[in-house]
Amino acid sequence: MTHYDQELARELVAMAEADQAMRNRALETGVWDAAMDARHTTRLKEIITCHGWPTVSLVGPEAASAAWLLAQHADHDPDFQGRCLALMQQLPIGEVSPAHLAYLEDRVRVNTGRPQRYGTQFHGGGATFRPRPIEDLEQLDTRRHSVGLPPFAQYQEQLARRDKQHQEAIQQPDGRQ
Repeated sequence: MTHYDQELARELVAMAEADQAMRNRALETGVWDAAMDARHTTRLKEIITCHGWPTVSLVGPEAASAAWLLAQHADHDPDFQGRCLALMQQLPIGEVSPAHLAYLEDRVRVNTGRPQRYGTQFHGGGATFRPRPIEDLEQLDTRRHSVGLPPFAQYQEQLARRDKQHQEAIQQPDGRQ
């Protein structure tokens, strides 16, 4: 039986749940809590200083995913995101998700003005919804496949549907059709 740091795992999962709840509320209300991202980044820095990157064997798969999500959303601190990426890249597969590495690499690249490699980052909404610049489009699906991501066209379609639903919800805030 594997034993995780349960207290740390619970904290990371709670932080990620609060992160997602805030983002979902922001989609509905337009009110963004930047202070939450800052608090979570500060706490994740403390955790990394004390424990290293929160790996699957340290905190379990759910909390390891939560740590990645918090790093992914630390856009106000791209240097920290880059540090998290470097720490994760040093770990064996199984301790970190290859897909999480791809998403964070793209986020770091976009936040530092470089084209993304895996096509995970989009911007805009409605008619302006589109991917951020991507390098070497000819090899994009090969790179995506190598980390377990679906083909780009499928991913883009899924995100476009989600964006359309969001745009419709904004136009009909009470949910009426």
